[in-house]
Amino acid sequence: MWTDEETEDEGTGEGFKDEETLFPKSVDDFGFNSDSSWDGDEADLAVDFDVIKKMSCAERSRMFKLRTNLDQLDSLHKQKEYEVLKAREELKACQLRVAELEKQRVDVEEEISKQEKAENTAALFRLRALQRRLCVELQGEEDLESQIELVLGENEYELCQVEVEQGRFSSLRREVQRDEEESETQRGWEANQRLQKEEAAMRRAELRKQLDRKKQMNSFKEQEVQHRKAVEDAVKNHKKAVRFLKETMSRIHQKETEKELRSREEMERRTQAVLSLKSKITATKENICAMQARDQAKAAVQKEEERRIRESVRREGGDVTKYMYQQKRLQEFERQKQAFEEQKKSRKVEILSKILQEEAQMEKRKKLLPDLFPKMQKSQDFMPESGKPSDKLLQYLEMTYGEADDENYRPNWRSPSPMSEDGGPISGKGSSGPDLSPGSQDYTEDGDSEEEAEESLAQPEFTGLWDQKHKTYKIPQDETRPRPITTNKMEQEILARTLEKHRSGIVRKQVVVGKEFKGCPFYSKPDVIHFKDFEVGKTYKKKIMLTNSTYTINFCKLVGVSEHLRDFIYLHFDPPGLMSAGMACDLGVTFKPMINEDLFGEVTFLAQTGPFAVPLKCTIKKCELAVDSSLIDFGTHVVGETISRTITLSNRGALGTKFNLVTSASSSAVRLTPEPSPLGQPTPRDSPHADVVSEAKGSTMQDSGESCKEQSEGPDHSSETRNHKASKEKCASLSSSEQTPLVPKQQNQDMAVASDLMSTTGSRAELLESSAQELLETSEIKPGEVTEGELKPFGFVKLQIMFTPTIPGEVQMDFDIKFSDPNSQSIPVRVRGVAIDVPVWVSKPNVDLKICMYDRLYQDSIPVHSRVNTAVRATFEVCKELKNHMELLPKSGYIQAQSTFNVQLKFLPRLSLMEDAGGYFDKETGVLEVPMTIHVADQTRPLLFAVHAVVTASDLEFDRKEVDFGHCSIHESVQTSVHLTNKSLLPQEFGFVGIPKYVDVQPNDGFGILLPMETVEIDIIFSAKKAKEYSFELTCKSGINRDFKLSCKAVGVHPPLELSHSLVQFGATAVNDKSTATLYVVNSHASRNEFTHPVPRIGKGEIAPVGPTSFEFVYPEDSDITITPAVGTVLPGKSKKEPPSASKGKKKQKQASAKQTASEKNTRMCDTPRANSNENRSPFNPPKPGDIPPDSDSFAAAQASLIRSFKGSFKRYIIPCFVASGKSANRNDPGHLQYRLTAKSAFSPPTSPHNTLYLELHCPAVVPPLVVISDHGRSTVNFKEVAAGQTVVKRVTVQNISHEPLELGSTLLDPNGPFMLMNALRPLQPGATHTLLVSFSPAEDKKFYETLEIRTSNMTLCLNLSGIGIYPSVTCSAEGGIMDFGYVLANESSTSVFKLQNTSSIPVNYNLKQDSVSVKKHKDQQGLPSFLTPNKEPQSLVGTQNNSGLSVFCVSPLEGAINPGTSQDITVTFQPDHESLYYSDRLMVEIVNKEVAHVIHLKGSSRIHTMFVDGGDPLDVPIESLADLPAKEDPEGNELVELMKPVLLTLKAACSENTLTPAVRELQVGCIRSTQPLAKKNVEFSLDNLNSLQQKGFNVDPGKGAVDPGQKKSITVTWAPPSGHDMTQPVSISTQLTLKGDVTEIYKLTLLALVSS
Repeated sequence: MWTDEETEDEGTGEGFKDEETLFPKSVDDFGFNSDSSWDGDEADLAVDFDVIKKMSCAERSRMFKLRTNLDQLDSLHKQKEYEVLKAREELKACQLRVAELEKQRVDVEEEISKQEKAENTAALFRLRALQRRLCVELQGEEDLESQIELVLGENEYELCQVEVEQGRFSSLRREVQRDEEESETQRGWEANQRLQKEEAAMRRAELRKQLDRKKQMNSFKEQEVQHRKAVEDAVKNHKKAVRFLKETMSRIHQKETEKELRSREEMERRTQAVLSLKSKITATKENICAMQARDQAKAAVQKEEERRIRESVRREGGDVTKYMYQQKRLQEFERQKQAFEEQKKSRKVEILSKILQEEAQMEKRKKLLPDLFPKMQKSQDFMPESGKPSDKLLQYLEMTYGEADDENYRPNWRSPSPMSEDGGPISGKGSSGPDLSPGSQDYTEDGDSEEEAEESLAQPEFTGLWDQKHKTYKIPQDETRPRPITTNKMEQEILARTLEKHRSGIVRKQVVVGKEFKGCPFYSKPDVIHFKDFEVGKTYKKKIMLTNSTYTINFCKLVGVSEHLRDFIYLHFDPPGLMSAGMACDLGVTFKPMINEDLFGEVTFLAQTGPFAVPLKCTIKKCELAVDSSLIDFGTHVVGETISRTITLSNRGALGTKFNLVTSASSSAVRLTPEPSPLGQPTPRDSPHADVVSEAKGSTMQDSGESCKEQSEGPDHSSETRNHKASKEKCASLSSSEQTPLVPKQQNQDMAVASDLMSTTGSRAELLESSAQELLETSEIKPGEVTEGELKPFGFVKLQIMFTPTIPGEVQMDFDIKFSDPNSQSIPVRVRGVAIDVPVWVSKPNVDLKICMYDRLYQDSIPVHSRVNTAVRATFEVCKELKNHMELLPKSGYIQAQSTFNVQLKFLPRLSLMEDAGGYFDKETGVLEVPMTIHVADQTRPLLFAVHAVVTASDLEFDRKEVDFGHCSIHESVQTSVHLTNKSLLPQEFGFVGIPKYVDVQPNDGFGILLPMETVEIDIIFSAKKAKEYSFELTCKSGINRDFKLSCKAVGVHPPLELSHSLVQFGATAVNDKSTATLYVVNSHASRNEFTHPVPRIGKGEIAPVGPTSFEFVYPEDSDITITPAVGTVLPGKSKKEPPSASKGKKKQKQASAKQTASEKNTRMCDTPRANSNENRSPFNPPKPGDIPPDSDSFAAAQASLIRSFKGSFKRYIIPCFVASGKSANRNDPGHLQYRLTAKSAFSPPTSPHNTLYLELHCPAVVPPLVVISDHGRSTVNFKEVAAGQTVVKRVTVQNISHEPLELGSTLLDPNGPFMLMNALRPLQPGATHTLLVSFSPAEDKKFYETLEIRTSNMTLCLNLSGIGIYPSVTCSAEGGIMDFGYVLANESSTSVFKLQNTSSIPVNYNLKQDSVSVKKHKDQQGLPSFLTPNKEPQSLVGTQNNSGLSVFCVSPLEGAINPGTSQDITVTFQPDHESLYYSDRLMVEIVNKEVAHVIHLKGSSRIHTMFVDGGDPLDVPIESLADLPAKEDPEGNELVELMKPVLLTLKAACSENTLTPAVRELQVGCIRSTQPLAKKNVEFSLDNLNSLQQKGFNVDPGKGAVDPGQKKSITVTWAPPSGHDMTQPVSISTQLTLKGDVTEIYKLTLLALVSS
């Protein structure tokens, strides 16, 4: 049977069951009872009380459900019919296939008989194969036919069942059809009632609208008066602002002029200072040369003195070497002592400088943060009289390090130190003392005040590795050359003998046919291992092939790589062993560079004929840059022309770099031979580029250096005043250095001054860069578009240089091509050219007509000047694109000598300007730039000037041409927005006039002012009066009386349904609870007569049919709203007017229930700023909400805290209700409004989404009285994964946070489910808590979920219970479940390990059990042995065991726990105590509930000797006898003779047709590895009578050999019948197999061969 749950889950046609009835037999079976919400008071009135009876809610529900079930039964009948037809078609196709195969088989059999008669063997093989294939296919088709017949029978049986069920319920079908017809006639009255209400509401709305329009007119008049007053005030304020702006701009221009003058004076002073510094540096260099010459002379004198001392000591008979060594040691000691004294002084100076710096920083901190350093009142008696703290520190350092001798302290001359990060020089050990004076210290700090403000005030006690600069790794010379080893004579002799012995054993001469091999024993391909163009951090691999180039067998051994390459080169070489001549082996070389330097070395090998090496070379990427020409000469050109030249920059290296073409720092655009400026020609200083040129020249001088007077000037004014004293001292030192020769101390001071000047000039770097850039842009010689970019390896770039002369004369400029590669030097390029002047020019090269309007005339005058002494003829030409818009008058004229000619310009822009102007007009900005041409007689180059104008229009533009309001209900209004844009550059007024009564325009009733290019949003509100199609135009009129039309259209809709309430206001609902409200969907459409009352329709379309009408509520998925039923059908009401009371049931209504679930959302908490500033500086930084994961404990605790502090919220929703004529097909499938039309009239309209109703919901939320306080406030109890059969209990604590006591109750859980509430509920007082015990006991491997509701009088708290039942699983690494230990010596052991891995998500306990130690072992072995019952499986796998009683297989560990995803190693040890081949046991792995997860078969064999033979046919039983068999006695004596062990090997050769396949078998001879010392470790074997075996057709390979310990060797026995052999007779022969190891064993090997077909 069908149930409601099955219908919802399974869909149509899936709920049929054979063993149950198809339909319920009573109304109660449908799930309705007397408590249903469809009570009798809400039933509708029948059209005729005498004919139609009242239909209750239960009857209607029964009718709907019967219709649904009948539809499902019909669809099931169709499905079964389709399955029967499909099965019949398949059966028919299968029968045809069987018939066709039968026919093919008969044809093949006839063909086989023909070919047998013809004795065609090849065709017979082919036909027989085809016959076999046809037989197989025929058999498969027959099986398929039987299966299809079976399926067809089942389908026919099911179809008959469905037809029987249809016959049973035919009466129900007729009853349902009769009830549906009665239901359709009951909607007329409801439609009539709704229509009357709508007319009354429309009249009231019309009255309200007239009152609102009157109020809006009054307010508009008041706003117009206020607006007029505001415009007048704005005009007055604008006039005042203009006056003040002019005054401000004049002051700004004056200040900029003064600043420019001061900067030029400053540049001049700095230039003079740099020149003086250059002269001083030259003098210093001369002094250095003199000092170097003096030092050389002094060194020569010392050598002469040393020579005399040597001769004197030699004459006195002393040891010259010893005496000189002692003198050198004394001198070295004196130097070390002096260096130590200097180090002490430098250390003292460093400590003093650091302390002074810390004091200065503390003073700054006291000034910046005085609150952190409270002032301490010091006693006057305690004040020291020594002065500054630095003096006391100096005294302490003198006491600590000792008094230093000032005469011995001579700082060495050092080159200028590099600039530090903060602009000052880095002090070294040789820094002079005066640099640490207070004045110099203040200068260093104040000059870098801005950078020190950003530094940390705290300094570490020790400098870290990050403060040290990186030093490039260099290969020390000690690593590249061998170091001598100091040994005594005896050790040298021992080493020589050892090396000679080693060489005699390894290195040998190779002599073949009397010819000795000389040369490199192996040939390397390639010859040199070259890693070219490597990059640091990458890995490079190369494969080298070494070929044996000697005469015979040789070997190759890798010795290593050069010592200095071992950190970078890794070799991968597998020794190939002995190699024949011409054979090759591979060598893998991996290079991992860590330094960017070239590396050279070799890879050394040792061969039998001697050592050899393969060179190794690693080179980095490099750049090789060049240009094709370093001089560009443009020649002579007229002013105004533009000429370009191209040079090629190429890179022939493998390293790419970035280039930048810039002007040279020591050169600018220099005019070598300027011509005098004629009359009327503006001079370069008067031109707008004069300032740029002069500034560029000043910047060039500034690059050379700055004067000493300006050294104290910094970026701020405070540093200038503080460094004034230090600047004077440095200037004085410079002036003194010019008069007297410089000593090293003075030289250090001069270099410090130079460093300070460089730091001062560095502050002007940005000014120099901007000046150079501006100079480059305004220069006559400048580069093209490509000035910088990337130069790829082995690539080239074309660079363009352009010459545009503006001033007559010769010009040259130097460019530098700079590169980002530090190893590449810049390339200089010199450019020069000559410019000559033109005779006629225009004083106004740019004519600006400002803003122009279309279709208006504008005029201007253009003066043209002539500098020649004769009259010239000029022709004035406008470009052809602008001839229809612009005109120059006159067209031509004569310019008199040394005079001016005025040309009249007329501009009349037309609307076609955009298309005519082309590229001269920018359509986006409206800017027009038109070039004008003046042709002068006898002048090749014409004069050009430009006319500029901004052309604008007076258009007002809507963002769309037509507004479609769509379908608008008569009960609602539709609002849409359009954007009105002013396309003009001038403000314009606008207003909408002639608006229809059903349209409203806002804001300001459609009037306003638009600023230039401003866009305003206009709201157009449309209210349909009745159902018809609307089409109208809105007119917007501008201030210049231009009209702009906007087309509008709409369709009025009268929907067939209406809502009893369009607004639902829920009560206060607690968070995580729900509230319910009830409303009605009314169908008042009962008649199609449009002349008596309004009828439902869409525009002028067809009238909606009178009958059932369906609806569907569509609410947002992420909202807290649920509406049930969301889909339904409403029957029509009567046309008779009834009392409006709903309690008497005068109208047919549909009830809908809307549920609201208020859920608490994440709210943002804003911190209120506190008054106390110390609290605002709290070190605690709250985390960001986005950084907290939603499933974390912090998030849950925060959410619970927010629920407790929840202040309430209010939400508003607007829910659409879609309406369709007809019945809904599936009321349980919201989202798709599907129905079956029951109206039989031909004019029934289709469903339209325009009959949509809207419902407004108000949802307030409050704090809940009962909350969960356990698990951070989570209402979900997740038991996670629990093993099946186990029970887990969790606690859930709830608390009453309200001010009233609560009575608790709960719902029942599934009694057959895994969840159970283990304790009772009790009342809760305010603030009290209660703990619930919930248990989870899964019995299956699946997920479980239930909801436990805790109910109070005010809310319901839902606890979501979830858990997962898991069956544990363990995998075993033993392949095939068998562990074979092979052969092991008796009383020795062998160990093997396998893994147990837990593949489940829970921990698993395991237990290992062996059958050999089981209590059931004796019972399992009572049956017959397996060799007596070959057809039965053996009951026990336990084989031979140890005689000592100990287990032969030891397993460890036997039990334990395995965590999820981990594995456990199980060790199995095989330790036999006597010889046997049938040791075996069974190991079982048990997990939860003693379930056997894996079974492992343990096997092993034992021997008392080290040799064994395996692979023969079995000759004995796998069960060991308990009795010891005696050895055979010798007939001649009493000694026991050991019997030969028999081995049987059966070989079967296969014979098929004319082909004979030889038989092949293998025997395994092995040697067991022993831990005990043996006289002979390996095993030798041999076979006797090989010749007799070959005569019988047996071939044995090998006949003898040796086996190493722990290894096996195969003996292959091949048998091919010899010629003349009878195929029906077997062949048998015996031979002896002798094994020699620790003992000698003889096996009798019997070979039995036969031929099988």
